Amino acid sequence: MRLVDIPRESYGTVIVGGGPAGANFARLANFDEGKVLLIDGAPKNGKVCGGLISPDAQGVLARYDVNLPTDILVSPQLFSVRTIDLETRRVRYYKRNYLNVNRAELDKYFLKMVPDGIEGITARCVSVKREGQGFLLTVEKSGVRYEVRCDRVVGADGASSVVRSNLFPKKKLKKYTAIQQWFAAEGSDPCYSCVFDSSTSDSCSWIFFKDGMLIFGGAFEAQGSRAAFEEQKRKLVQMGAVGRQAFDSPVRTEACRVVRPTLSGGIFCGDGGAFLIGEAAGFISPSSLEGISFALESSEALADAFEASSDSRKMLKKYKGLTQKLRAKVAVKCLKRPFMYQKLLRNAVMRSGVTAIKLKTQKNK
Repeated sequence: MRLVDIPRESYGTVIVGGGPAGANFARLANFDEGKVLLIDGAPKNGKVCGGLISPDAQGVLARYDVNLPTDILVSPQLFSVRTIDLETRRVRYYKRNYLNVNRAELDKYFLKMVPDGIEGITARCVSVKREGQGFLLTVEKSGVRYEVRCDRVVGADGASSVVRSNLFPKKKLKKYTAIQQWFAAEGSDPCYSCVFDSSTSDSCSWIFFKDGMLIFGGAFEAQGSRAAFEEQKRKLVQMGAVGRQAFDSPVRTEACRVVRPTLSGGIFCGDGGAFLIGEAAGFISPSSLEGISFALESSEALADAFEASSDSRKMLKKYKGLTQKLRAKVAVKCLKRPFMYQKLLRNAVMRSGVTAIKLKTQKNK
């Protein structure tokens, strides 16, 4: 990708968003030389995200023959999930392996794989609107705004997608506020902890370590999100799941939006020359909020659709067809969701111990 300071007035395709979805689409799709602009407006430290590569995402990377360099990986690597129910105070462990990575570095790595024939700009897309048969985008860089025209636009700009909200305002998604804090930590824990508490959120929270930092985050209803976040911290300390002083001095606090599709809808691929991929389209796990595998697979599907035709209507039809398996995957996870988030069902599953593992620690050897 060739970075530019000032965008040209017009392009064939503009990709809004330089995360895994946008970067993967840009590197896989075939475009005419010099007719594509990728707008990367990611914050300096990356988005609010656990930065864990799930087994599903690992499978996609394996299929791409992509090997992550060691400078993206952080310590510790994770091979189990500790599930904590704050209401029943029940704790179970389950086998599940994640690659623990620096999310900001992962995004940079994907951007480095984008071909030089594509122009890139570090800027913010302020607005998108239809203009004739194409689109007019307003882009802001260092306080200066530029107008960019294009024939097609791809929204890879996440939960707060400008492309989706501007062009398809009626296509709404369930949204949460994700809050995450970083704390200095002397110790470490090789578990990824998944936290549930129906009284403060109908979504999940998480605890894990990255290179000497303890991270606690969660997804909450927008109204009262910070109070619910703090209440979960209090309950975790009271339960003894973390040390009494673990949450005393946050080094960094982050927040963003995260979406959740439902069985009744939420996923929308676009229309009329505008396409949505990744979380902007609603492709994200409604149970765990894992989104990297969905970002990679949906962007690959759109790249294949671009390869198959130059007609936007045929592209969209092909794209919808290629994402049927992803839609089915979302539906299955919607059906799984009640067993994680409804108190009685969750308690029944955890009490049963089905698929749970027993840790053989030094104490009980």
